[in-house]
Amino acid sequence: MKNISLKIGGMTCSACSSGLEKHLNKQDGVEATVNLVLAQATINYDDKKYKLSDIESFIKEAGFVSLGEYKFDDNKKDNRKQMLFAFLFVLILLMYISMSHMIGLPVIPFLHMVNHPDNYALCLFGLTILFLIYGLDIIVSGFKNLFHKHPNMDTLVTMGVLASFIYSTINTILIINGNSDLVEHLYFESSAMIIYFIKLGRYIDSRSKEKTTEAIKELVTITPEKAYKEYDGKVISLTLDEVKKGDILVCRTGDKIAVDGKITSGTGHFDESFITGESTPVKKGIGDTVVAGSINLDGYVNYSAERIGKDSTVSEIVRLVLDASSTKAPIARIADKISAIFVPGVILIALLTFLISLLFMNFENSFISFVNVLVVACPCALGLATPLAIVVSEGKCARKGIIVKSSEILEIAKDIDTVVFDKTGTLTYGNLNISKIYNYSKIDEEEILKIVKTLEKKSNHPISGAFESIKTDYLVEDFKTLSGIGLSGIVNNKKVYVGNNKLFDKLNIKNKHSKDEDILVNDMNSIVYVIIDNEIVALIGVKDIVRNSVKEVIKRLKNLNKDVIMLSGDNDKVAKSIAESIGIDKVVSNVLPKDKEKYIKEELKDKKVMMVGDGINDAPSLASSLVGVSINSGTDIAMDTADVILMNDNLQNVITLVEISKKTIKIIKENLFWAFFYNIFMIIVATGLLKNFGVSMSPMYGSIFMTISSLTVVFNSLRLRK
Repeated sequence: MKNISLKIGGMTCSACSSGLEKHLNKQDGVEATVNLVLAQATINYDDKKYKLSDIESFIKEAGFVSLGEYKFDDNKKDNRKQMLFAFLFVLILLMYISMSHMIGLPVIPFLHMVNHPDNYALCLFGLTILFLIYGLDIIVSGFKNLFHKHPNMDTLVTMGVLASFIYSTINTILIINGNSDLVEHLYFESSAMIIYFIKLGRYIDSRSKEKTTEAIKELVTITPEKAYKEYDGKVISLTLDEVKKGDILVCRTGDKIAVDGKITSGTGHFDESFITGESTPVKKGIGDTVVAGSINLDGYVNYSAERIGKDSTVSEIVRLVLDASSTKAPIARIADKISAIFVPGVILIALLTFLISLLFMNFENSFISFVNVLVVACPCALGLATPLAIVVSEGKCARKGIIVKSSEILEIAKDIDTVVFDKTGTLTYGNLNISKIYNYSKIDEEEILKIVKTLEKKSNHPISGAFESIKTDYLVEDFKTLSGIGLSGIVNNKKVYVGNNKLFDKLNIKNKHSKDEDILVNDMNSIVYVIIDNEIVALIGVKDIVRNSVKEVIKRLKNLNKDVIMLSGDNDKVAKSIAESIGIDKVVSNVLPKDKEKYIKEELKDKKVMMVGDGINDAPSLASSLVGVSINSGTDIAMDTADVILMNDNLQNVITLVEISKKTIKIIKENLFWAFFYNIFMIIVATGLLKNFGVSMSPMYGSIFMTISSLTVVFNSLRLRK
């Protein structure tokens, strides 16, 4: 299966996006999600069966057009504003000609509707033709989607506009043939006004919707256009296309890192706030990873190019945010189901209104009610209610360094009642240091540490970090990871085990040093036994530091009535000691990775569990939880199995995620309420049922109200940015 994201042209409302989505998903071997807000289709297709051209032909069959691979294009020339001003002048002229006599303004003599009805009618006809040309894209889209059995908002507008135009054109012909009384029954200005306000509304709507994607656009523009490299003692500039993997690049004070890489020489403080949400600069030196777009605040560094173009962290974040924005939250299915029947339902209501009105009113009033119903209905408001809020929230999360992989998470995070934290690397920094060594052998400490380092350097467990500074040139053979216990291997022809006290059960050895272990544990050390050829050689205590603000996070979660649990592979004493110091009451210790997964599954039977861990090490339990949250360094996010990735180490963002989830669903519900209320109320008004109460409208006002309904949803969603 191949995945591609395409920019779609011709989509104007939820009926468009749902119609295209249904058509694509009908094709064998094709799975698609269409995003109305971004005008984007995310498509998975069987590349053995189809080519990209086949997918684009399916899009064309549905009445739309593929504009190529999706990307933000801020440099695209937009002349819509100029066109709106030009046609505003034409509209004012048309309205003046048709209505000046009603409000006491001077009438153009040769266009006087009584003295020169032919000139009057033909002039309005000609000016309206200009608006039909201006709105040709709407008319073409309306017919295309009708023919493809996916009628949309353009179909409703087209039917209303052409009905008014054709009716007025017939009357114009009769006026020319001498029936001048019909001059009072021309509705050309309604057709022109409808098209103009639809165009104006879409322009305002698109400009407003652009604000919803500002956070993503900021990420796209973060990466500099040039990289710098030393050549013959001079620093020269390169375009990013010229940079190759492995190139040694230069970053001076004030420069941005051009591509993801690793520092090969020098040190500096880097501003990574654009990707982590943290404003505090990070000091980096040789061997540290640097991310494209981060700013070197001081120092001079050389770095090797590691991840370029689409493989970069920024590109990966943008992709994840776009993918999440394209997924459907469960609440969106309500609007989708209604949108699927909305347009056909409105057409049916319009026809019934016309036919029933004929029994009580003349043809003209019945006809106006028919056009009103078509013009005033707004599937856009329904279609935008959910995706707009989701896109704004995704951008909000991205700005804070929270990458949410699915919009469904934004809906369910608010309902979490239990938060389970992994200890090492999550509640603690995972940066362990050796605090105490008990040597039970004749081997000197330096030699013991070299042997331990030889094994630990093969491991990615946080404990291995405690031995990072130890230098060794020993080699290990037959290396093995003992899940939840430790490591083993052959070093200098000796069988070596390093790990926790479960080693004694595995090797059937009696632990003679439990008192020393208790001392270390009471001082909140994690313990590392060293066993060589079945002899206990040493006991090493390594300490970790609890993350800043952990106590405050735990306290706030409890205030939100969330149960907080800590999972740890440490022994019971160490785990409980750390938990007590940060305010966690429930501790599950001595758990292997597979036991963590079992525990989460057990808790899920009657609870809604969020698991917070440190990425790949906790992959099974993160994947098993209702919401998996991973603390991540920002360099391997594509591999992460979690639903949510915290690009910084700030656990406060766990609470931020819950709060954004609550606000997002609140806004979505408000959007849906107002969209439903508007359509139900305005359709009732359009049918003429409230005329006896003095409530009525013309098609011209119907187009204005339709525009306002969409904008209400847009501006309500933008409140999430605050």
